[in-house]
Amino acid sequence: MDATSLATVWATISLFILLGAMIYLKVPGTLAKSLDTRADKIRSELDEARKLREEAQALLAEYQKKRKEAEKEAADIVEAAKREAKAFAEEAHKKTEDYVSRRTAVAEQKIGQAEREAIAEVRASAVDLAVEAARTVLAGKVDAKAAADLFKTSLQDVKSKLN
Repeated sequence: MDATSLATVWATISLFILLGAMIYLKVPGTLAKSLDTRADKIRSELDEARKLREEAQALLAEYQKKRKEAEKEAADIVEAAKREAKAFAEEAHKKTEDYVSRRTAVAEQKIGQAEREAIAEVRASAVDLAVEAARTVLAGKVDAKAAADLFKTSLQDVKSKLN
């Protein structure tokens, strides 16, 4: 045998001895057990990550629901405020119109009263003039023709003051 074949034979024998020692020391079982343990650990970590993901999605859905409810409540509050503001504006407009109509009625009453007072004053002046004219007629004892002219003049004065 030559040196290369002899080295090959010894290498093969060493390999078989190494493999035998590994089997005797249960290295493949320990290695498989270690790999199984690691696979179980990874599997449990994946399950835990899946559970955490599901919990996070549930929390996200819950917060989105609460956000939508809060937005709806805010929209309802805004709508209620708009309705209240509109009602308040309508009420203020109505009160303003009532106030203006009451003030107009009071002003019309005052104008009517002033007109009545003015007419009464004119009538009083006319009566005073008529009395004064009668006094003048009686005092001067004028003849009938002069009295008739004086009466007509006084009557025209009264008519002009009444208009």
